[in-house]
Amino acid sequence: MLKPVELDLSELGELAQVIPGPEPKLELSLSPIPQFGAERPRIIPVCEPSLTGNELKYVTDCIESNWISSAGHYIQAFERAFAAACQVRYGISCCSGTIALHLALAVLGLQPGDEVIIPTFTMIATAYAVTYTGARPVLVDSERETWNMDLDQVEARITPRTRAIIPVHTYGHPVDMDRLNALAERHGLWVIEDAAEAHGALYKGRPTGSLGDAAAFSFYANKIITTGEGGMLVTDNEELARLAWTLRDHAFSSERHFWHKFIGYSYRMTNLQAAVGLAQVEQMANFVAARRANAAYYTELLKDIPGLVTPPQAEWATSVYWMYGILVQDEFGLTRDELRRRLAQRGIETRTFFIPMHLQPIYYEMFKGERYPVAEDFCRRGLYLPSASSLTRQEIERVVDTLRDVRR
Repeated sequence: MLKPVELDLSELGELAQVIPGPEPKLELSLSPIPQFGAERPRIIPVCEPSLTGNELKYVTDCIESNWISSAGHYIQAFERAFAAACQVRYGISCCSGTIALHLALAVLGLQPGDEVIIPTFTMIATAYAVTYTGARPVLVDSERETWNMDLDQVEARITPRTRAIIPVHTYGHPVDMDRLNALAERHGLWVIEDAAEAHGALYKGRPTGSLGDAAAFSFYANKIITTGEGGMLVTDNEELARLAWTLRDHAFSSERHFWHKFIGYSYRMTNLQAAVGLAQVEQMANFVAARRANAAYYTELLKDIPGLVTPPQAEWATSVYWMYGILVQDEFGLTRDELRRRLAQRGIETRTFFIPMHLQPIYYEMFKGERYPVAEDFCRRGLYLPSASSLTRQEIERVVDTLRDVRR
């Protein structure tokens, strides 16, 4: 029977303070919120999908036609539409963003002894995808200015065993990809974008997904577009795409059925999911515009609250703000976790920033003794505020007014 890897926080010493506390209970205070009078407003979730287009129409078509599994015209239509949105030739749909990353690495033939450089400050799926291949993730810290992987450290961590680099466009803020690609080219390395949080973000006018050898996107329910669960690998590399299509479907051979030349996977997306995805791509430009407008409004309202650091905006990037993240400095007067509890009591849901890979129980022994101070600080101070595309200006005002009120 599989047993979890336990980590006693006392073993972390001073780093124990980096680890977030338990999730606060989300509720609405019985006392009215002054600016809303006696009426009690709804709980504001940290994110929720917007299913306001052709989702029901297309899913109904799937059901009425009996095409509900991994065959059906919505699969190809969704792949083509999303690839076009990324300005690449190929889209390979699959069952999650994690799987899209793994599929890319599997196509590259990674194996034990190989190394892949990733940021320690990322969702754990990035590290998992590397581990699934038997390769070893190699960590780098973040840049304080961009929240993305420190490219100076990337070059320092390259060894003869390095096969690939996975830049993560953290919370929708693109990595400096020209600099990273030049570095990878000098060393003969693959670049696989982890764009799970960056649908519609631009780097020097070019969309994420078109900036490396391949890119992985997630369509989980809290992403900018969603299929409930699901993912997509996109690329301009025909050979990589064709092998990915093969591997995702048990590596069936075109020569004859039940004839297999690779270890394959059951990683397909269903026609039902793709129907939702196609309807979401049709609305993607509006979702992206809404996230950017909401972020601009948040930033304007928060600028005079001491102790809050708003998201970065690099000169090369047109960010998409998958989540609107802030850093809570000592000057604010509350710790990040104290602030989350007080917001939760007022019906406002938040999430903490990622816990770095080197502090995760499952990876702690692998990276024991390694320190990444910027990522650790982000983990201790960071949270994201409600960020859905459907968020209203009144809801943003309520969030900011509550931030002001709880600080007093």
